[in-house]
Amino acid sequence: HNNMKLLAEATTSTSTSANNQLVLNFTTPHAPVYSNKIVDKVIVPGEAGDYGITALHSPIISQLAPGVVTIINLNGETEQFFIPGGFAITHANSVTDLSTPEAFPLSDFDPAEVRAGLTAVQNKAASSDLEKATRDIELRTYSILARALGIAGTV
Repeated sequence: HNNMKLLAEATTSTSTSANNQLVLNFTTPHAPVYSNKIVDKVIVPGEAGDYGITALHSPIISQLAPGVVTIINLNGETEQFFIPGGFAITHANSVTDLSTPEAFPLSDFDPAEVRAGLTAVQNKAASSDLEKATRDIELRTYSILARALGIAGTV
């Protein structure tokens, strides 16, 4: 009986949501982006595709792909962060935990620099398997960023 109580405590987030509001915990290893922030909606880049999370969302654990996390605040303002991947855990109590190695505000990126980086990677020669793998990762990252910034002609 005591083991069931411990298991229940371990699978419940330390935060609780009041009045069926979505609570967001968004963290990197070096600093939290948000702790216990009440938001309207979060859209995350799941490995199987982007999906939205609102209050009372079904519990889910998802691996995140490189892409953009969109946070829609209660006042309707939107914030966007580029992440290289991570994990999202949505609990039954309307608390969502996002954990990612890095999170960069999308507004910090210069579209001209992203376009130049994308062009450079597209033109980069690669002979070894390691160089090809590195180029493919760079190409995917720049392409995702370019699409998020609305840069035309992305792959």
